[in-house]
Amino acid sequence: MRILGIESSCDETGVALVDASGSATPRLLGHALHSQIEMHQAYGGVVPELASRDHIRRVLPLTDAVLGQAGLTLADVDAVAHTRGPGLAGALLVGSGVACALGFALEKPVLGVHHLEGHLLSP
Repeated sequence: MRILGIESSCDETGVALVDASGSATPRLLGHALHSQIEMHQAYGGVVPELASRDHIRRVLPLTDAVLGQAGLTLADVDAVAHTRGPGLAGALLVGSGVACALGFALEKPVLGVHHLEGHLLSP
C-alpha cells in the first residue's frame, strides 16, 4: 500500500510517499520539505495567516516533486494521509483540504494522523 502523507501543522510544508506493503517497516519512496523559517524571522515568530498562504503555494509542487522522485503518479497512490492536529487551524485546513480533495478525486481513503503520534512513531 502506497500512502501519500501531507504535513502542514505549522511553518513547514512536508510531503512524503511511503510503501507500507510487504514488510513491518514502511519504505520511503520520496519526500520533500519546505521551511518557512526565513519568512517568519522578521516577525519574531510564526504568523498563522502567512503560514497558511505559503502552504497553499507549496503543497502541490512538493507533491509533484515527491511523485517524481518515486517515478509514480497520483494513480499509483492507495491512500492519502494528513496531519489532523494539533497545529495552527488554517495551516491544518490546507493539508486536510488537499488530502480530502485528492482522496475524493482518486476515490482513495483519507487518513487523519495526530501530529504528536507521528513524532512518537518516527524512527
